[in-house]
Amino acid sequence: MKLQYAGATHVGMKRDHNEDNFALYPDMNLFVVADGMGGHSSGEVASRIAVDTLKTFFQDSEDDEDITWPYKQNKALGLDANRFVSGIKLANRNIFETALADPRFKGMGTTFVGLMTTDETALIAHVGDSRCYRLRGDDLVQLTEDHSLLNDYKKIQKMTPEEEANFPHKNIIVRALGMKDSVEVDIQDDGPKLGDILLLCSDGLSGEISDEEMRALLLEYRDDLDKGVEMLIQAACDNGGKDNVTVILVKYI
Repeated sequence: MKLQYAGATHVGMKRDHNEDNFALYPDMNLFVVADGMGGHSSGEVASRIAVDTLKTFFQDSEDDEDITWPYKQNKALGLDANRFVSGIKLANRNIFETALADPRFKGMGTTFVGLMTTDETALIAHVGDSRCYRLRGDDLVQLTEDHSLLNDYKKIQKMTPEEEANFPHKNIIVRALGMKDSVEVDIQDDGPKLGDILLLCSDGLSGEISDEEMRALLLEYRDDLDKGVEMLIQAACDNGGKDNVTVILVKYI
C-alpha cells in the first residue's frame, strides 16, 4: 500500500505563539506531532527538540547499520518498534538535559504522538495526551490512551459528560517527554487496511471538537486530505481555539 498525507499547525484563537511542532518525513515513513509545554518559548523548544531528534536518529540508524543505539532493545518488540521507541527515549533525554543546562527552559516538556509505517504495519507511539485516531470505513476509533490526570481519574470513577467537561485539572499531564531523565513509551501496531485514515493531533483539536464532529469531517474530506486538515483546524478554531491546533492525516491507498 502507498500513502497519502497532509499536515498543518495553527496558533489557535487565544494564544500568541505556537508551541506545537509537527513533521512529515515520508522518505522515512515517519509522521510526528509534538505539543510543547512550559510557557514562553520553552514549550516550542521542547517540541522542536522532539521532532528534530526523531529525524536525526532515523537518518543515522538508517544510514549506518552498525550504529550503537542509545537504549537496549526490548525483546518483546520487533526491530522497527525498538528503533521507534529508542528515538523517542533519546528525544526525552535531549529535552531533559537541555532543561537542566539552561534555566530558561526549566520544567519544559512535550507530549508526543507518532506514526511509523512499514509494508505491513502501522506503528503508533505516544506519550502524553496527543492522540491518534483511525477512520476505517465509517467508524472512527481513538487508538491512543491519554496520559493525563483526567484519564486516570476516569479509570477509578465513572464520570458523566458534564463532570468530565468541568473537571478542574483537565490540563494536567502525568507523562510527557522531558519531565524525567527516562520515559515509558506506549507503542502499538495497528495493522493497516486499504482506505484507512490515521489522524494524529494535539489536544488543541481533540479538546475542541467531539469525536462525532471529527468523524463527519473525515468522512466528508476523506478524498482530499489537505482540505480535511484545513477544515479540522477551522472547526477547532470555530469552537473556541483555546490552544494551538496541529493535525496530520495519513491515508493508505
